[in-house]
Amino acid sequence: MNLLENLGIKVVEQTKKKVVLEMTIEDIHLQPYKIMHGGLNAVLAETAGSIGANLNIKEDGFAAVGVDIMTHQLNKIKDGIVIAEATPVRIGKNIQTWQAFTHKKGSAINASLSTMTLKKVKVD
Repeated sequence: MNLLENLGIKVVEQTKKKVVLEMTIEDIHLQPYKIMHGGLNAVLAETAGSIGANLNIKEDGFAAVGVDIMTHQLNKIKDGIVIAEATPVRIGKNIQTWQAFTHKKGSAINASLSTMTLKKVKVD
C-alpha cells in the first residue's frame, strides 16, 4: 500500500529544513459527521516529518522511522485542501524531533499541531 497515493497526498516542498504536503479533502477522508478525520492530521504530520528526517540521514542503508507522535486537534476542516508544514526542532545523529502544523489552504488558523520523534534504524 502506498499511503501517499491512496490518500491523495502530494509533496509540495521537501528540504532538510522544511517539508510541505497537501491533500484535497474527499469523502474518503471524512468522518460520518462530515469533518476530516483527525487521524489524518497525524498521518500528514508524520509523513512530512519522516520525509524531512530521511533527507537528513547521510548514511546508506539507514532510514528514519517514527517512534513517537503527539497530535493536538485544534480546529476542524470540512472541505478544501489541507496543508501540512513540518520543520525540525532538533536534528541529532540518531534521533530527530520534528514539529508539524496542518491548516486549510488559504487560512492561517491551524487545524492541528504535532510533534514527532524519529529514530535512525538500519534497513539492510
